[in-house]
Amino acid sequence: MGPVTLLVGDLDLLTTYYVEGLALTVLSAQGVETVLGRGDQPLVVLRHDPSLPRGSRRDAGLFHTALLFEDAGALAATVASLARLAPRSFVGSADHLVSEAFYFTDPEGNGIELYLDRPRDQWRWDGGQVAMDTLVLDPNEYLGTHLSEERLTGATGDAAVVGHVHLQVGDTATARDFYVATLGFEATLEIPGALFVAAGGYHHHMAMNTWNSAGAGPRVPALGLGVVDVVAPEADDLGALADRLRTRGVAFADDGRTLEVEDPWRNRVRVRVA
Repeated sequence: MGPVTLLVGDLDLLTTYYVEGLALTVLSAQGVETVLGRGDQPLVVLRHDPSLPRGSRRDAGLFHTALLFEDAGALAATVASLARLAPRSFVGSADHLVSEAFYFTDPEGNGIELYLDRPRDQWRWDGGQVAMDTLVLDPNEYLGTHLSEERLTGATGDAAVVGHVHLQVGDTATARDFYVATLGFEATLEIPGALFVAAGGYHHHMAMNTWNSAGAGPRVPALGLGVVDVVAPEADDLGALADRLRTRGVAFADDGRTLEVEDPWRNRVRVRVA
C-alpha cells in the first residue's frame, strides 16, 4: 500500500496532530498539499480543501488508515506519543491474532490504526480464510512492557509503512465484485458485514465493512478520504488491470504510469508500479 490522501479542512491542526502525535515528519509542503512520513517513506498526504463539508459517519469512505511498525518498541512509542498529545482521540485496542492494534480518531474524524504483525508462521489459515478475532489488549500493560523513553524520543527514526486501508461501503457483495473480481485482490476473510482482501498471502491489505454504512450510496464531495494508493510490483499488472476494467465497462484514467478508478461508492483508488 502507498500513502493515503486525506482531504482536510484545517491543515495546520491536522499537520500538528500527525507530526507531534504520530511522530511523522514533513517530507514536502507545496501549496495546499503536505506529505508526511517516516524517513523517506510517505504515509499520509494532507490536501487542504476548506470548502468541503464534513461527512457523516454513516457515509461510505474511510474507516481507518493502518500504519504498520517493525517492532513492539516502535509501536509503543507512537501510541504513547499520540496518547500524550491527544488522549481523547484514543478509541480502543485489540489483539487480532495476526496482529496487535491500537485505534485513534484524528481531529476531523479520520480513523487511524497503529499495529504490529505477529510472525507469519503464527497466522492460522483454514480453507483460504485467515483466522482473526478481536480480543482484549490492555494498552497500559502493553506500554509498560514495551515502552522506553529512548524509543519515545526517537520515534521519528522508527520505520513505518501503510499496512492496510479499511473502507466503509454500502454492501460487501458489491465490494467483493469490485476489489476481488475487478481489481484482483484475493479475499482472505469474510465475516458478517466485512470483507478482507490481500495480495501475496498477507492477512489483508484492504478491508471493507458496513458496520456504520450499510446501504450507503455513492459519496458526495466531503472531507475525509481523498485517494488510496496501491503499489503493483510490475508494469504488466497495471496493463492487466486496465484490461479487466475495460472488459467490465468500468471508467478509469490511465497516464501510462498510474491508473485511477473509483469503486462503486466513489472511493478513489490509484494504482501505480513500484
